[in-house]
Amino acid sequence: MSATRFGDAQVLWQLLRGQPRLDDHRECLERFYAPQARHYDAFRERLLAGRAALLDRLCLAPGQHVVELGGGTARNLEYLDPELRGALARVDVVDLCPSLLERARERCRTWSNVHVIEADAATYTPPAAVDRVYFSYALTMMPEWRAALRNAFRMLRPGGLVGVVDFGQARGGDDWRARADAAFWRRWFGHDGVRPDPAHGAYLDGLFERVERCDGRNPIPYLPGLRAPYFIYVGRK
Repeated sequence: MSATRFGDAQVLWQLLRGQPRLDDHRECLERFYAPQARHYDAFRERLLAGRAALLDRLCLAPGQHVVELGGGTARNLEYLDPELRGALARVDVVDLCPSLLERARERCRTWSNVHVIEADAATYTPPAAVDRVYFSYALTMMPEWRAALRNAFRMLRPGGLVGVVDFGQARGGDDWRARADAAFWRRWFGHDGVRPDPAHGAYLDGLFERVERCDGRNPIPYLPGLRAPYFIYVGRK
């Protein structure tokens, strides 16, 4: 078995087992992700669409302070041009899962402007107002996602941008097919602690001035024919 197949098998086994149901969200994440942390990025390269596109839409520029809430392994920073990444004033990668943060610290060890921080997205406070905040496949895993979005609003300077890319529910139509599709994906993702919710978009629109939203579907590895719905959102404070 190739290294890639072996890593995929370990990740798939954890996905099949599902996320444990615990009162402590940090412990829940750690038990779920620790066994697959080494292979986390390689598998999700094919699963998590739209991450580079979100960063493009945030119009990052030299001198900005950027925060990623639910940043995991900090993989998203590698989508940036190295020159731009190095020219950002500060980047905070915030997450609750120690095993994923260990991978992030290893990845960012030579990037002096990147700070890897173990903290709750709903309560983390940066040292000063920031220019950009984004969530990449993290909002749907946060039990207190409304509090996390309000926190993003608080930390942004006026005119700053928030970005979200995440699994969603395909929009368009309210017939039985659309309802069945939404119910299938809620059940599918819910097994692993991911909770797509149409309320995400409405809540974002209530906090921010919408700049852009687009929806798409992405193939699921090893399951030909299944295409998971996702969305990209950019809003302005």
